[in-house]
Amino acid sequence: MEAVLDQPVLVLNRLWQAVNVIGAKRAFALLARGHAHVVHHHEEDFRVFSMMDWIDFSRSNPPIAEMETVHTPNRVIRLPRVILLSFFDKLPCKELKLTRNNVFERDKNHCQYCAKVFPREELNLDHVIPRHYGGKTTWENIVCSCIKCNSRKANRLPHEAHMRLIRKPVKPKWRPVISLVLNTQHREMWKDFLDVAYWNVELEE
Repeated sequence: MEAVLDQPVLVLNRLWQAVNVIGAKRAFALLARGHAHVVHHHEEDFRVFSMMDWIDFSRSNPPIAEMETVHTPNRVIRLPRVILLSFFDKLPCKELKLTRNNVFERDKNHCQYCAKVFPREELNLDHVIPRHYGGKTTWENIVCSCIKCNSRKANRLPHEAHMRLIRKPVKPKWRPVISLVLNTQHREMWKDFLDVAYWNVELEE
């Protein structure tokens, strides 16, 4: 049962925009308090269910897979895959962290000087403006660099090393929580809500 309740549920705000991914256990808690409704794709359309309506729907439309249900002492409830918040326009959005993996993700594992793709273990992070020139560790000053280009540039500005960036580094505009789930098995289930217009939104401070 715990494994079922750990499964991911997509959260939509009142504008039907994807804003978070939470565990099924927390989703059921929001549903029980009336803070959210279940969104379910049924007969070519989307239907919205309250918790009690969802329990009734589960009784008349039991899912085939065991991992799609939660059992209580006297009923079987379908696992919701998408919920719609009733009261909140958005959930607090976490700041996208400047991490090694997120920089690699932004630069798609391309060295930003020679444009070649490398395995992540063969890439370094380079300060475009070196730290001893006052360069800071920010999204706009950190890029992926292969070991060869990194050694060639050393502690110089790109033009001093006769090198050019293939693109200007910027802070990504994707929401971390949504972008991470795009490559999972749940993408098909959520694809209607993970349209680029929904999740490719500037992170709010």
